[in-house]
Amino acid sequence: MERLFALDQGFPQPLIDAAAPAFVGVELEPIWEIDRLLSQLDDWQVLLALHVHERPFDGLISIDDSMLKQPRELAVILQTNLTVIATEGAGHDPIKATGLLLTHLDWICKRTTSDEAQVWHLRAHRRDAIEPWELLAKAARHRHVETNDLWAENRLTKSELRRNPLRD
Repeated sequence: MERLFALDQGFPQPLIDAAAPAFVGVELEPIWEIDRLLSQLDDWQVLLALHVHERPFDGLISIDDSMLKQPRELAVILQTNLTVIATEGAGHDPIKATGLLLTHLDWICKRTTSDEAQVWHLRAHRRDAIEPWELLAKAARHRHVETNDLWAENRLTKSELRRNPLRD
């Protein structure tokens, strides 16, 4: 089933347009193309306008998750059975928010239903780097060998480290 979502103005349209051929079963319509007045309304009003629109909108995708803390917006989501996809932790960074959306959109579309309200709160968490030695130790445990033995078996010699694999 084809899904139809309104996309708030926080998402960079050139990125969305470039990714559009990869979207299967979903159409993302920027709110300013639906109606220029939508960008001037409160979030609950945008949701209501999508609910009563002649096109069958499944919901709204927003770069701003603050609506998920507002009782009026939450009440309208519940009453309209719309799906809201909002990004958190993107710090109003449109590139990060777009990446989150593209990562999860297919999964969400397959689980969206018009007979129940849904909120998908997409999160971006930064993590510290992983020490490569820890990953080598994990690989060694998986192979039931000692980490130092796996290291000795796979490490390059000093001469191998100086050799350019593009020139051999």
